Amino acid sequence: MSVKETIDRLAEKMNANPEYLGGLQAVFHFHLKESGLFQIAFSGNAVSVCEGGPDQAACSLELSDANFVKLVNGELNPTTAFMMGKLKIKGDLGLSLKLQSILQKYQ
Repeated sequence: MSVKETIDRLAEKMNANPEYLGGLQAVFHFHLKESGLFQIAFSGNAVSVCEGGPDQAACSLELSDANFVKLVNGELNPTTAFMMGKLKIKGDLGLSLKLQSILQKYQ
């Protein structure tokens, strides 16, 4: 499954069942080595996704396309990936932990 398909599927799941989003108000940028920049914006109980990064991100994550798909599918532990250098985080580390918690609910 491609990165775009993975992100779209994740957004669909979150928008269909937003109870785990907890009213999060944040913008995340995913800098993917092969596919480029994707933005995921949480606004209350809605999620929007777009290619590129039109908005200022509170938290940016950098990783490979394959590791992104693994992360979303629950096949890659974000803490382990960070410690091994497979995932780089810039910005609000607390938000990255909140994102990890949310992703686990939608796997």
